[in-house]
Amino acid sequence: MDFKAKIKQEWPAAVILVVAALARLVLLGMKPPHFDEGVNGWFVDQITQTGFYHYDPTNYHGPFHFYVLFIAQTLLGRHIWVLRLPLALMSLATVALTIRFDRFVGRNAALWGAAAMAVSPGCVFYGRYAIHEYWLVFSLMLGAWGLAGLWKEGKKKYLWALWICITGAVLTKETYIIHFVACGLALPCVWVVGKVSAAKESGGPAKQEWKWRDMALGAAVFVFCVLFFYSGGFMDLPGLKGLYQCYGAWFQTGKVGNGHEKPWYYWMQLFGRYEWPCCIGLLTAALCVLPRTPRFIRALAIYGVGTLVAYSIVHYKTPWCIVSLTWPFLILFGYGMHVASRKFGSPMPVGVVGATVLLANLCDMVALNFYHFTDAKEPYVYVQTFMDVNLLMDPLNKLVARDPANHQLSGYIVMDSYHPLPWLLGDFPNVGYYEDESDPPKGDADFLMVEETRIDDVETHLHDAYFTTMLTLRDAEDPAKLYLNVKKFQSVFPGRKPDFTPAKTAPAVPVPTPSAAK
Repeated sequence: MDFKAKIKQEWPAAVILVVAALARLVLLGMKPPHFDEGVNGWFVDQITQTGFYHYDPTNYHGPFHFYVLFIAQTLLGRHIWVLRLPLALMSLATVALTIRFDRFVGRNAALWGAAAMAVSPGCVFYGRYAIHEYWLVFSLMLGAWGLAGLWKEGKKKYLWALWICITGAVLTKETYIIHFVACGLALPCVWVVGKVSAAKESGGPAKQEWKWRDMALGAAVFVFCVLFFYSGGFMDLPGLKGLYQCYGAWFQTGKVGNGHEKPWYYWMQLFGRYEWPCCIGLLTAALCVLPRTPRFIRALAIYGVGTLVAYSIVHYKTPWCIVSLTWPFLILFGYGMHVASRKFGSPMPVGVVGATVLLANLCDMVALNFYHFTDAKEPYVYVQTFMDVNLLMDPLNKLVARDPANHQLSGYIVMDSYHPLPWLLGDFPNVGYYEDESDPPKGDADFLMVEETRIDDVETHLHDAYFTTMLTLRDAEDPAKLYLNVKKFQSVFPGRKPDFTPAKTAPAVPVPTPSAAK
């Protein structure tokens, strides 16, 4: 293939990847850390202190993500964009991997699917978060790519893709078990459907080019990685027990919801609100029983629907899990567009419909990710920290920029739920956190953040003047009052008068001693 032909073939993929990269990387640090991002950053700080991550089976997430964030933060510094960068790049990698499915679904189908993923509001929104989801998504997609490649070509690289999938999924999130079961059930279902409705292909799998020693080496790498990461680099061997202990807590949480319970149709609500290509992909899945449908498309449809049903049954639902559900339907959307184009005999009518859907998604994606990213009315904005947190962080950062010694400022956080503040204030060693059952020291600090219900109690013990303002850390949280000590922050707010001045107390009346009374 000459250079011009190569450019003609590859430019659509290049445009898709550029759009995907811009959507995921531009202004990556513009929104405050999410609650879970703050918790994950705090875990990274614990690795810095102890040298390893202690796996907690009730945390419902594997250890791999924390070590990646530890490396990123160590190399690039404690910035929210640094924590988000690895997952943003992994989200971008899933778009690139979608294009690589062209050998199994066709070039046009893969490009349509990749374009839908590039502008998906959910894929972009949670691709700009420092949470675990995209390690799992990429692993699952790589596994599907590996299985399809083993069936069609039998090359060794597909076997390694499958082992990377298994390893990455197990190291990332306990929900991998749902996906593995759904995949295991999809394979025999494809065979059963094929008996009733003939698939496009005939015959069995390709001749396998890998050797059993390759299988053994892949298994050895998997075992080593699981032992290494779950044991904290062999420094925390009891952590290995969490590999099976996690499921007791996980099944209980999935059953009762623990405050995150949603109706069974929750995922369909999100599809209808944000993910229109997935709705088309779901319709395509229903049509995959028709004759002459490729086996891989049938397997992907059965797996996608099975996973969607399983996630719908589980009561515990958080919206970022949507990215683990969307990717099969985005590829099916691409396949549906490809088939429809052939049925019409012209790509133009279908292309106009597809482009209109993607343009609508693009507009939704831009609005959500760059304008309404803290708007609690958006279903994807969930437990998100509001911009109010900058009422504390901006003045602190100004003082630190003038003099790094201001990292030694003292602070009291008197709130029941205060993440992501422990990570945001991680460079301030003299900050204490006081939940409902604990009281702060009876005195002043350089700054305080006090939950509304505890303001009166705290103010009775303050003796200095403060700049104050009310703020809300996140949706469904009680408002809090921020106190900035005038002595420390007057230079940040020149000319501003104190908002809080302690009440003047009357001088104490001397009590006569017995000798004076005489």
